Amino acid sequence: MRALILLTRKSQKEHIHATGRGTRPGQPGKGDMIVRTLIIAAVLIAASTATGLAQDVEKGQNAFKKCLPCHSIGPGAKNKIGPELDGLDGRKAGAVPDFSYSDANKNSGIVWNEANFKEYIKDPRAKIPGTKMIFAGIKNEQEVNDLWAYIKQFDAEGNIKK
Repeated sequence: MRALILLTRKSQKEHIHATGRGTRPGQPGKGDMIVRTLIIAAVLIAASTATGLAQDVEKGQNAFKKCLPCHSIGPGAKNKIGPELDGLDGRKAGAVPDFSYSDANKNSGIVWNEANFKEYIKDPRAKIPGTKMIFAGIKNEQEVNDLWAYIKQFDAEGNIKK
């Protein structure tokens, strides 16, 4: 942040020197101060938003308890009512061997990634009409972020990616 402020001050001085604008030599004008304030505010807002939506694997593991009745993940994961979720990131929907998927799921054309998963988990039947998955969904954005952080860490063999 300090570097941004120093850079902004240096840029202001260069601008004032080049344009001759300012209340007195070496001082920024009112318009320059407004621009600087807006830049700093935008950076602070962006930084606070990114921090607020950070993904937390431990919280994701806790959120996965909602999935456990139907899904498994990790070493030795097996299909249950739903398919095992090892290696979900990058996997084509309906592709786990020995699991009986709905035609809707098999024909969805989805390749699982963060965006698809987050949309799906909020309302599975809206994302894939005709899916067999009966789940109300997870509406809390932070919980969805944390859940994805937990799931995406597993490779196709159920090991945590390095």
